[in-house]
Amino acid sequence: MNEALPVAVIGAGHMGRHHVRKYAEMDSAKLIAVVDANLERARELAEPLGVKYATELTPELGDVAAVSVAVPTVHHLRIATPLIERGVAVLVEKPLAPTLTDAEKIASLARRYNTIVQVGHTERFNPAVRAVDRLGLRPKFVETHRISPFTFRSADVGVVFDMMIHDIDILLHLVREDIERVDAVGVNVLSKHEDIANARVAFGAGAVANLTASRLALKTERKLRVFCEHAYISLDYQKKIGIAITLDKNLDVLKLAREHNVEDLAQLAGTDFGKMVTVEPLVIEDKDALQDELETFVECVRNREKPPVSAEDGVAAIRLAENIVDSIKGHRWDGDDTGRIGLEADIVRSQATDQ
Repeated sequence: MNEALPVAVIGAGHMGRHHVRKYAEMDSAKLIAVVDANLERARELAEPLGVKYATELTPELGDVAAVSVAVPTVHHLRIATPLIERGVAVLVEKPLAPTLTDAEKIASLARRYNTIVQVGHTERFNPAVRAVDRLGLRPKFVETHRISPFTFRSADVGVVFDMMIHDIDILLHLVREDIERVDAVGVNVLSKHEDIANARVAFGAGAVANLTASRLALKTERKLRVFCEHAYISLDYQKKIGIAITLDKNLDVLKLAREHNVEDLAQLAGTDFGKMVTVEPLVIEDKDALQDELETFVECVRNREKPPVSAEDGVAAIRLAENIVDSIKGHRWDGDDTGRIGLEADIVRSQATDQ
């Protein structure tokens, strides 16, 4: 049996705590240290587990083969760079970086030093998403909704980089085509960045996606719908339930029309449509997405395999996210050339005036 892979977690905040807990429970990994700029916060997580803690990852803490980087996004490049250069595999929490430039630098370093970099797009490991993956569909239209109450944890970025980024990664995973056009609109209510956003993404081969994200809702909802030529998939990430609706393989609508001697399909009104399709629940495994993500990362490091969510995938998600944000900033409000452009909600504008 292979020895447990020595790992560390840098960042003891909201996501870092989950990484620490999961690594501590895994047989395939051995948690060596917890690192955070706030030493007390690192100690709080590390001491109950009997592992070391510090404000920096130094050789004195022990050799590590892999590290989870769960610090604020703005620090991802700075923290990941020396690790990648030393050949230490890195799992960088989503999004890969705050800007496309930083994201491309991380991906470039990974290639240069032949170091494994996985991006923490945990939704890719959601059992519900994996169930859709297994169907091998070629989407024509994709629709996503991701809404929740405001948590105040990511007020330094807009809802596109905070929440929609999950659906952006899944979209690019499902629709492997070049992007032709992006149209988006967003409104800021509580912060200077967009709190609600909608984006329409058109791909070169014809597929279209409509993405909606809001952090101003009174409930949490995460849904995905995928429309193909012969199938429709409806998925609820949160409840981990979904259905697949497909045309009956034996159905020939034109033949049915001939048999009923009709020239217009409208004349088939009253026919039981339910008998023309097959409705099946998606087979969704009962697995923890984060645990699956970390176990996959450990195995990729151990076997020197490309991770399922690579640095290049992270770059692609950032690129589309930036395009969406740019489109939001370029949207003209109030109906004429003298109207407002981009984000400048009345609530924010009035606050600035009062100061």
